[in-house]
Amino acid sequence: MAFNLRSKRSATLAALTAASLALAVACGGTTTTGGGTTTAESPAAGGGTSDLTGSVLVDGSSTVFPISEAMAEEFMKANPGVRVTVGVSGTGGGFKKFCAGETDISNASRPIKAEEIELCKQNGIEYIEVPIAYDGLSVVINPSNEFATCLTVDDLKKMWEPAAQGTIRNWNQIRPDFPDLPLGLYGPGTDSGTYDYFTAAIVGEEGESRGDFTASEDDNVIVQGVASDPGGLGFFGFAYYEENRDRLKLVEIDNGNGCVAPSAETIADGTYTPLSRPEFFYIKTTSLDNPAVAAFARFQIDPANANLISEVGYVPLPAEIEDLAEARIEQRKTGSVFGGSPAVGLKLVDLLKKE
Repeated sequence: MAFNLRSKRSATLAALTAASLALAVACGGTTTTGGGTTTAESPAAGGGTSDLTGSVLVDGSSTVFPISEAMAEEFMKANPGVRVTVGVSGTGGGFKKFCAGETDISNASRPIKAEEIELCKQNGIEYIEVPIAYDGLSVVINPSNEFATCLTVDDLKKMWEPAAQGTIRNWNQIRPDFPDLPLGLYGPGTDSGTYDYFTAAIVGEEGESRGDFTASEDDNVIVQGVASDPGGLGFFGFAYYEENRDRLKLVEIDNGNGCVAPSAETIADGTYTPLSRPEFFYIKTTSLDNPAVAAFARFQIDPANANLISEVGYVPLPAEIEDLAEARIEQRKTGSVFGGSPAVGLKLVDLLKKE
């Protein structure tokens, strides 16, 4: 069964709620979105054979949401007695809820930050950090743009650094041979893990950029903005480019070794740098005592379900990392291997092996 990005194609949170309600009705579960919570009754048969019952509360990254949506749908089919609630508060918003003890699992498109680690500690929340997939942040331009098909990291920094605010307004300020065309910038909101990772990788400082860009937690707003603006440029997860490739043009990135486009291959082998990154979910350790939560966590990293990750546009983890991720859950290894630092330039497998 192929999954698409139903909820992220919607232009409003109301549409996201409607899509999530459809999922809940189909699967006998509860789905939460940024617009609220909807609940549906479980079907009598459900098609599953499991006797497992209970609930699982998930929130966080909009980038990881399509993975959780696909996983929850299949998991609830097999376990009709379980309700999986999936919310979209952004990575930062998800961690606020998680560290307050409000959720079982927090999706994240970056590692947990030092201040979030401290917040969880203050509230007595212990957690297990689990990588689930790889993604490549995709820089996109309007299809009519024929001149910016490959940009250097320095080009992007010149556009996005704080000093650019109010001063870098035209494309010919990026390179003299670019046309005198207004530069329109579109990106995720500042509570997004995607924004944090991009600024760390491109600007050199996590969470620091110019403020005069069109920001939205709804990736469809970014798609619409760039698609309708001849001088537009934006960024988001690779899956959202794949979903909208007929409306946008992909930019190749030159990090000093030539122009490289994001693809399943270049993301997996690390040649698409510095914008390849791991995606995560974090489990509250006490929630693992709930059989439904434990079963759903294992379901998400089961190699048998890696096809769901591919089908929503992300890159499954190599077998070695899958094994290390599973061991983290089984051995209840708490904390973050990143120690509150960004993941830019760090090799996930090396960090996991050090434990």
